[in-house]
Amino acid sequence: MKTSQYILLVLSVLFFGCKTNVLTGKKTLNFFGNNKQIFSMSLQQYQSFLNENEVVTNTKDAELIKEIGAAIAHAAQVYFNYKGQSHLLNDYDWEYNLVNSEQVNAWCMPGGKIVFYTGIMPIAKNPDGIAAIMGHEVAHALADHGAQRMSLGIVQQVGGIVTAEATKNQNAQKRQQIMMAYGIGSTLGGMLPFSRKHESEADKIGLELMVIAGYNPEEAPKLWGRMKAQSKGGPPEFLSTHPSEERRIANLTAWIPEAKALAEEIKLTSSAN
Repeated sequence: MKTSQYILLVLSVLFFGCKTNVLTGKKTLNFFGNNKQIFSMSLQQYQSFLNENEVVTNTKDAELIKEIGAAIAHAAQVYFNYKGQSHLLNDYDWEYNLVNSEQVNAWCMPGGKIVFYTGIMPIAKNPDGIAAIMGHEVAHALADHGAQRMSLGIVQQVGGIVTAEATKNQNAQKRQQIMMAYGIGSTLGGMLPFSRKHESEADKIGLELMVIAGYNPEEAPKLWGRMKAQSKGGPPEFLSTHPSEERRIANLTAWIPEAKALAEEIKLTSSAN
């Protein structure tokens, strides 16, 4: 295949691989129009994870995870009803588990499969802190961030093929330099900003979900203050997959009035109907 044909392929992929994100209203790169295949893969991975790890049951924290998870899932349904897209959650099968691990982490797979690690519970500190984390992780799933990341990964790979094809007549050393520059450039200029954007989107949507669910949004920036306090430092923001704690705290603080206003609007709209 000629270089021009590869370029045409990339442009076609980018054009036909975009769809509108219901929660943000923006066009996003997503090649996976059918969630059922992704949800099926997620379910298999989730069950394997649970089989290989210690699931905590019959404790106060385990019950909190299930209770708050159900509240956030209900808020998601209310939110999608408000958006007129309630059918998009039909294939979700929510499940919430607490796993014994020192890792400070939590996640939600596509389809609503959620895990909290015991290591994050002291930082969550209270139900509102748990709701802030839960909302953020659920927002990743609702906004199809996993599918978008996989889609961008495909674009990066195709771009690598195009670059390799375009430089095939260069000497080995120069070709290696060009390929290395492409790898660094596509990561710093594409993959990492894309990831940071997703984190900010999940922060905002998660804040909205926790308010709709009846939790105190003022706890969200406090949560990230606690995250910052326990952090051992990391790379500069431009080298990271996540925004800095300072940026997240500032953003969340600024978004609180908007989240409260949205929750009130949804409440009024629902009562009117």
